Amino acid sequence: MALVVFSLASWQAVLLCLLFALIYVGSLYVWASVGNKTRDHPDVIKRRFMSVAVISVIVPLLLCCFGTESSKGETLLEWMGIRFRGFFPALLIPLCLTMVLFTGPLTLHYMDGVFGLYLEPKYWTQSATNLVWLRNHIVAPFSEEFIFRACMLPLLVPCFGQGLSVFLCPLFFGVAHVHHMIEKVTTGGLDVKTACKQSLFQLTYTTLFGIYSAFLFLRTGHLIAPVIAHAFCNHMGFPSFGEVMGHPQPVKHKLIASFILGLFMWIVLFYPVTTPFLYSNYIYDS
Repeated sequence: MALVVFSLASWQAVLLCLLFALIYVGSLYVWASVGNKTRDHPDVIKRRFMSVAVISVIVPLLLCCFGTESSKGETLLEWMGIRFRGFFPALLIPLCLTMVLFTGPLTLHYMDGVFGLYLEPKYWTQSATNLVWLRNHIVAPFSEEFIFRACMLPLLVPCFGQGLSVFLCPLFFGVAHVHHMIEKVTTGGLDVKTACKQSLFQLTYTTLFGIYSAFLFLRTGHLIAPVIAHAFCNHMGFPSFGEVMGHPQPVKHKLIASFILGLFMWIVLFYPVTTPFLYSNYIYDS
């Protein structure tokens, strides 16, 4: 595969990323036959699986058109974080780092006896045939990270540098989730005000996660790093602080301590364990 470099003007890179985001979101709504069915309906999920599969082929082809062959640079796949060197550290370390951040919720799961569920083969066999589970844990994490990280950051980094790109790229990711507001009103039965509040909250935490995800991608140089972190976060959901406050006093204090400890350890480990050297990342290492 030929070596390529990306040298677009800043406004061109931004417009192209915006186009990628619009194509991705637009592909979810091209199926007129699904009518007013909710996003969790099997027909909707299957059609959206097909949509993102097609988009995941089209967008890299568009990206390839804007790369310039060069004697210096990287292959397109390497720019997109698809390579073998450093794969296993990129698979495991970012997952463990994200689990550290979720020390509090994981402690809550342990106390609720949820961990035992993961040891039952029935859980995994049922999950493998559950379309909602497959969407949340496999299709959505891969397709979103592929489009919003692997296909956008190669365009943004040459124009804006890594630091600004980490914050710019998630804006496309966050805005792309606003379309859920429409679904909440049209098929979820929510009033516009409530849907706006929920969507604004979702926009906030998806943008924050997008910053973390973009950081993992650039530091590891691997697509698998943000994908596995995304899948884990989807599985855990937003931390249930209300459930913590509902526990008796001694237990509540221990849970609060576990949340604080997890955040503190995550901050301490955040930079050292994502050192590019650990992942043989010489592509985005600056």
